[in-house]
Amino acid sequence: MPPPARCVRLPPATPPAGVGYGMMVVSTYIGIYYNVVICIAFYYFFSSMTPVLPWAYCTNPWNTPDCAGVLDASNATNGSRPPGPPGNLSHVLNHTLQRTSPSEEYWRLYVLKLSDDIGNFGEVRLPLLGCLAVSWVVVFLCLIRGVKSSGKVVYFTATFPYVVLTILFVRGVTLEGAFTGIMYYLTPQWDKILEAKVWGDAASQIFYSLGCAWGGLITMASYNKFHNNCYRDSVIISITNCATSVYAGFVIFSILGFMANHLGVDVSRVADHGPGLAFVAYPEALTLLPISPLWSLLFFFMLILLGLGTQFCLLETLVTAIVDEVGNEWILQKKTYVTLGVAVAGFLLGIPLTSQAGIYWLLLMDNYAASFSLVVISCIMCVSIMYIYGHRNYFHDIQMMLGFPPPLFFQICWRFVSPAIIFFILIFSVIQYRPITYNHYEYPGWAVTIGFLMALSSVLCIPLYALFQLCRTDGDTLLQVRVGAGAARWNRRGRVAGASGLPSPAQPRPPPPTPPSPAAFEKCHKAKPRLGPRPPGAPNWALCPRHPALS
Repeated sequence: MPPPARCVRLPPATPPAGVGYGMMVVSTYIGIYYNVVICIAFYYFFSSMTPVLPWAYCTNPWNTPDCAGVLDASNATNGSRPPGPPGNLSHVLNHTLQRTSPSEEYWRLYVLKLSDDIGNFGEVRLPLLGCLAVSWVVVFLCLIRGVKSSGKVVYFTATFPYVVLTILFVRGVTLEGAFTGIMYYLTPQWDKILEAKVWGDAASQIFYSLGCAWGGLITMASYNKFHNNCYRDSVIISITNCATSVYAGFVIFSILGFMANHLGVDVSRVADHGPGLAFVAYPEALTLLPISPLWSLLFFFMLILLGLGTQFCLLETLVTAIVDEVGNEWILQKKTYVTLGVAVAGFLLGIPLTSQAGIYWLLLMDNYAASFSLVVISCIMCVSIMYIYGHRNYFHDIQMMLGFPPPLFFQICWRFVSPAIIFFILIFSVIQYRPITYNHYEYPGWAVTIGFLMALSSVLCIPLYALFQLCRTDGDTLLQVRVGAGAARWNRRGRVAGASGLPSPAQPRPPPPTPPSPAAFEKCHKAKPRLGPRPPGAPNWALCPRHPALS
């Protein structure tokens, strides 16, 4: 099984045995379209290297008569020619409030050259294709030596965005109207609290930002030492992630508040979500700042670094899964070629997303392939580990690694709270499901069907793999699952126990394998890349734990 499925060793016929493959499918979908988002950020970054931002005014060849920019309206009130009949200032103001912004037209008519239907691919946008190639080349070069090279790059990609956020925050809060934008950001909309979509979106966001059910966290953690304090790491990651999201909200809405104040409209009129926020609303707000190209360069450079950090994890997850699953000597030595192959495949599969209908497909993949399936996979993981593998076994494993049992709060959450919350979010999301739309475009039925198939493709890996193993298994399968669900493992006294802690009633308990020497354990820990699949019959800590004598 891929690394995500190896965190807890379960019999092949049990449901979690296919979770690792489901995670790989999800990571594949996300890796394909996520790099397209990075390539668009690259495109805007390169476009910002001009004295005047190209989306600042309505004087470009691609602009329509409906275009009315914020700066155009300001010039009109200062005596410049307005975008309407000469001398009619009321027309200018009305046109500005019911306008098509130059940043929106730049995004829709120039960057994307958006088609009118998801089935109308049109032409491939060569500038975006070039930026996509640049994105994949950068990702490949940073992962050319696996975690050794990416780990060094991440020191920069994970820390420098905080510098940019702080610069933008200081600039934003000093602008007129910033307080209004921040208050809009902090004021809850209580009428939305009972909408299942809100909770579903929140769950998807937290799964997305933390990387839950992607396999990335498990893959990266598999390179840690056996006694690494993962409890401390998980607390730090969760708190830092939420704090960063809140901090970034202050940065975004302080600028949007300034823009709303400049236009004389409510903040809700300028706030957007999805691609519209990153590539339409915020770039337009940046045009109002002095030295706007500089702020634009900083903003999109920050987006590039944040995107690359996520893409490193996605690609490393796929590469590690392939290498560990094949596990022969050649592929262990030629991991660079596997990385190159995955990068080339990702680039080729991303080409349709750079077409004129690419944004439709990107949003389709984002809404279906990486939303519903993440919640399902995580729910199955919680239930399987707690009730099939056994919560006592899991808590014992954590105590063996950390030296102390997990706190009672986490035990209650893992056993009851988390599965219940995820299950209810899943149910209410299905009940209040609404078909996907993009602006005023409604996706056709066949496109929605493809979206559901993408979502099911990762979830179906779990029952299909279990069915495949059932067909291969001899004897009483239910008895094997019941007895072996705990996954034979060594405890500190050197005994082997199943899910119930008792030997199989069908046959005598086999003698435990002889533990390797301490030197062999240390050699195993230092070996790079990691060893291949677990030897048949070996305990679940045979993937390089520390020897009990070293504990």
